Parts: sequence; C-alpha cells; structure tokens
Amino acid sequence: MDDARGTTALSAGPLLLRPWRAEDAPALIEAYRDPGMRAMLRTQVTDEAEAEQWLRVQQEGRESGSRFSFAVLDRDRDGQLVGNVALKYAAPGSGSAEVGYWTAAPARGRGVAPLALGALGDWAFEAFAGDGLTRLELLHRLDNEASCRVAEKSGYGFVEVLPARPPWPLDEHRHVRLRSGDARRTGDVGP
Repeated sequence: MDDARGTTALSAGPLLLRPWRAEDAPALIEAYRDPGMRAMLRTQVTDEAEAEQWLRVQQEGRESGSRFSFAVLDRDRDGQLVGNVALKYAAPGSGSAEVGYWTAAPARGRGVAPLALGALGDWAFEAFAGDGLTRLELLHRLDNEASCRVAEKSGYGFVEVLPARPPWPLDEHRHVRLRSGDARRTGDVGP
C-alpha cells in the first residue's frame, strides 16, 4: 500500500477527515448511543473495549489497504466528531470500491454526509487511479430514505434494488458514482 494513503487527511469546507485515533474512543461511544444509528449499523460500540476493537479494525484496514476509514470532524465546532466515512477497497484492478458513512445525531441535517462523501470520493478516484478505480458504490437499506437523499446529493445515482441477504434483513438500494462523476444517467452505470 502507498504510505500516503494510510496517513491522508482530507479537507471539505469546515470538515476535516482524518484517520481515526485512540483518543477518539469517547466520542465514538457517544455517537453510537444514538438508537437510530445503532439500528442501521451491524457493528455496535457500547463501551471502551468495543471502541478499542472498532478502532483496531479501522487501523488494520488502513495497514492492509482494504479499508480507509476517516473520522469526520467539524472545525467550526472545536473539532467535534460529526461522522465517519469509509472506503472499502476490494483489490487493485477490480475497478470498484464501496463507500459507507454515518453521521452523529447532533450533526444530521447540516450537510455533513454529502460534503464528506464528496471529499472521500474525489480522494479515492485520485489515490487509486493507478489501480484502475472507476466506480464507487453506496449501499443502504431500502427503508433508509435519508441515505437515499445523501447518495443523490453526493453524486451517487440510483441503480437498483438488491434483495435482502445476510446479515441484512431488508432489501437495499445500490447507488453508483463513476470516476467521470456522471452517475445520474443510471442507464450508463449498470450493476
């Protein structure tokens, strides 16, 4: 893995996206106290041990080059943790990767997710251009209308409904952003 990818910090307006750190554990636990967020995420963080494990998984992902997760901080609010964005990169040459995100409850409705996902996507297409990355996918549960709006605002066009499969009990939407940025013509982005 390119060492710069593992230490990259990104800027998006008032937001700073940087690798997660051990000292983020208390803010991470606080974010996961939100019942709405817990209902949408497979992994749960309820105490210090689970936070340490979650942070370790993020670090291992960076080290292996398979997952690049960023703490999203609001510089206009004293560096408050407002979310997480992640790039799950299967393998060089695959041409595609998946993005995911969550927004802390107090930051919802402020445009944090689209801004952070935009910065993540721009970075991914640049950082992995040499590996042939041309497509980013964002998946969300069918009943998560807010994520559908975030996807569209972030340039991820709706492509299809995916049937439920373990561990997800509900159908999902697949949204896609192409390197060219033109994912709005869904006929051009097929699955």
